[in-house]
Amino acid sequence: MVVLTIVFSLMLRVNIPNFAAWLLIGLLIWRFFQVGTTQSLSSIIGNQSLVSKVYVSRYVIVLANNLANSIGSALEFLVLLPLLVVLGINLTPYALLLPLILFLEFLLIFGLSLSLSSLNLKYRDFYQLWEIAMQLGFFLSPIVYDGSFIPSRYQFVYSLNPVTRLIELARDILLGRRLPTTFENIVILLGIGLLLVIGIVIFRSLEPKFAEEL
Repeated sequence: MVVLTIVFSLMLRVNIPNFAAWLLIGLLIWRFFQVGTTQSLSSIIGNQSLVSKVYVSRYVIVLANNLANSIGSALEFLVLLPLLVVLGINLTPYALLLPLILFLEFLLIFGLSLSLSSLNLKYRDFYQLWEIAMQLGFFLSPIVYDGSFIPSRYQFVYSLNPVTRLIELARDILLGRRLPTTFENIVILLGIGLLLVIGIVIFRSLEPKFAEEL
């Protein structure tokens, strides 16, 4: 956060109020997503005995991996709140909605994790592809820049990224700007629901061959 704050606010002169706090919110939302999805790639491969020798619902294996990651992320966000106060942010009652945003992000991570864990078992190089996707995703999400910088003709496509929606929503409530509109809530829920359904379909279609693939 310190390095990025120096580079963007001092050297590149990004004109965003409370840039350090603004940046930290985006970084933590992104970190929750990146770590959760990346670790899920090995959730099936790394539990060979549970998959091939003992009957345990494979969904539970992926879910347990995501829950373990969410505990670490929850601690990071607990540190975030007093740090925002130190950085000069006056928290409003809107901040009480943060757990809801994190729950929505957890559902997003779980949906993608179902797809990633099963695809990584079938295609062992999928891990490398996801690493590249994460590098691109960092710059395609409004973490170090304001999404309003995107030209208006690309705004709709850009906003389809669910991480973009979650980052902007977290910033709005923690910086006391506004509550999300009904339309924004619907878009977020539909996007997360769609990825969750896709994850379940992919996972279910590949699950019967998990033991063979291991």
